[in-house]
Amino acid sequence: MKKIRGIKLDPPKILVLGFSSVILLGSILLMLPVATVDGNGLRGIDALFTATSATCVTGLVVVDTGSTFTTFGEIVILTLIQVGGLGFMSFATLVAFILGKKISLKERLILQESLNHLTVEGIVRMVRRILIFTALIETTGAVLLSYRFSFDMPLGKAIYNGFFHSISNFNNAGFDLMGDFRSLTGYVDDPIVSLTVSGLIFLGGIGFIVMNELYEYRTTRKLSLHSKLVLSVTGCLITIGTVMIFFLEYHNPKTLEPLSMTGKVLGSLYQAITPRTAGSNTLNIADLTQSTLLLTIILMFIGASPGSTGGGIKTSTFAVLLGAVKAQIKGKEDVAFFGRRVLPQTIYKSLTVTLSAIFLVLAVTMLLTITEPGKDFLAILFESTSAFATVGLSMGITPDLSTAGKILITFTMFAGRVGPLTVAFAVTLRRQQDPYRYPAGKIMIG
Repeated sequence: MKKIRGIKLDPPKILVLGFSSVILLGSILLMLPVATVDGNGLRGIDALFTATSATCVTGLVVVDTGSTFTTFGEIVILTLIQVGGLGFMSFATLVAFILGKKISLKERLILQESLNHLTVEGIVRMVRRILIFTALIETTGAVLLSYRFSFDMPLGKAIYNGFFHSISNFNNAGFDLMGDFRSLTGYVDDPIVSLTVSGLIFLGGIGFIVMNELYEYRTTRKLSLHSKLVLSVTGCLITIGTVMIFFLEYHNPKTLEPLSMTGKVLGSLYQAITPRTAGSNTLNIADLTQSTLLLTIILMFIGASPGSTGGGIKTSTFAVLLGAVKAQIKGKEDVAFFGRRVLPQTIYKSLTVTLSAIFLVLAVTMLLTITEPGKDFLAILFESTSAFATVGLSMGITPDLSTAGKILITFTMFAGRVGPLTVAFAVTLRRQQDPYRYPAGKIMIG
């Protein structure tokens, strides 16, 4: 590994530096006069916030995307979303493929870290498939959305909007061009838009590893424990979320009550899927009941799956924690799923990731209560969780954040995308294993 002034550039550090470089470049481009409609460019803090939100595929915005940016600015944002969603190393690998360059072992190790893959074996082949999957899924989504949008706007604009929203939602970014911060609320009961975007969010959120195994299933006829766990937990979260939102919002005159039964179902389904870190919404978030908002916070915190375009602690982490609780309640020594035992290291990592995430969200929430006096606590907690999980949903306080608040949310989005552990490892100069072990002791729990 290379060293810069004594700092070892291992994969986690390279990922942090890579994302930081992309964000910095995006910020500079968004500050250019050509990037905004008024010809002034974005202020430095707003450009940094927007570039971070796009690169970390979050979707929180301090200015309305559709009315603030020129086509140049929108393309910059879309490019940041695509690079951030695929991971800058996957994007760099695409360039290497085009130029006919070979992928070195060091680059393979970075790809392994970037995709959260268990081994380096077959990693280049997987990246190649990821690029193909991404192109096919985004194009299919763009065609469907363009067709629907063509009834509401000129064909050229419909195609442009179709591709923008397809790329944005497959990468779980949530940026939109509808204007006035309204996202996709105008299509709450439209089956084409709701189901197409929901499908894009779902596919982007299950992870490329799972997509690859589903593709190979026709020949292998088997799925790994990881894929089984991700698909089952994802299905349960979407089903439970849809049913709960349907009943919690059924009589809410500002959300589901005025809609037809089809609209109620579509609205509930979409609102259950989008906290998987997508960020677009068909129901006005600020109008949801407090119980639905709390449910949404929980779904956002869990987030998507490893190796995906989404954030959160991840579905597999949540499943391992539930499995550990279940094993303790039943007095079992092992945590097992689908006839397979989970290694103790995996349980420890799940606990570490979850506690790190809880600490980060609570710390940011507490700081925001100081920097944003007068704002509703639930709205602040919602904003912090959304930023950590790179979701992009908001109760409407993002544009009104102070400079200090914007900096806090910017850091939280960055930490949520590259991962709290990756950030911790990246800023640690040395990691050493203890040369000895202490004698065991007993502690009373509960």
